[in-house]
Amino acid sequence: MSGDETTGAMVESEDTSLLIVEDDKPFLTRLARAMETRGFVVETAESVEEAVAKARAHPPAYAVVDMRLGDGNGLDVVAAIREKRDDARAIILTGYGNIATAVTAVKLGAVDYLSKPADADDVFAALTRTSGERAAPPENPMSADRVRWEHIQRVYEMCDRNVSETARRLNMHRRTLQRILAKRAPR
Repeated sequence: MSGDETTGAMVESEDTSLLIVEDDKPFLTRLARAMETRGFVVETAESVEEAVAKARAHPPAYAVVDMRLGDGNGLDVVAAIREKRDDARAIILTGYGNIATAVTAVKLGAVDYLSKPADADDVFAALTRTSGERAAPPENPMSADRVRWEHIQRVYEMCDRNVSETARRLNMHRRTLQRILAKRAPR
């Protein structure tokens, strides 16, 4: 989150219900508070199961959903919301951005896809952007080294953290991969 969590912007809609689904409790708390100051009526969930139950009971007008949750995939939450309310505006948050997942999220009804760490201003802009309006290019996009590192991490997670299988899929020597995984993420 940015230090300035209260811009003057407020949501201008009759239904301001917002479901935030995130398993990082401190981030969830900060984002919920920031969205409440912008005029949303916030409901939170920390798991797919909890979020789907809340979405079916009271489908929100807006949703911010983490892609990777402890008990499943955030795309299941977006699909559940869209089953009950096709006008809902949902955005996906993820630490592992990739084009295939972004396309799937959009096909399931998400209106935007933000990479973490996203601040409250980014989330608010994505939720309230009109359908024809384009997102501004990022002021400080990820470096090529960071994009490479994120890709390696995503493949590593997809291979259930198996170094040998990840190295095979990335066509890289296992020891080289181990050195990369041992380092901190580049900026």
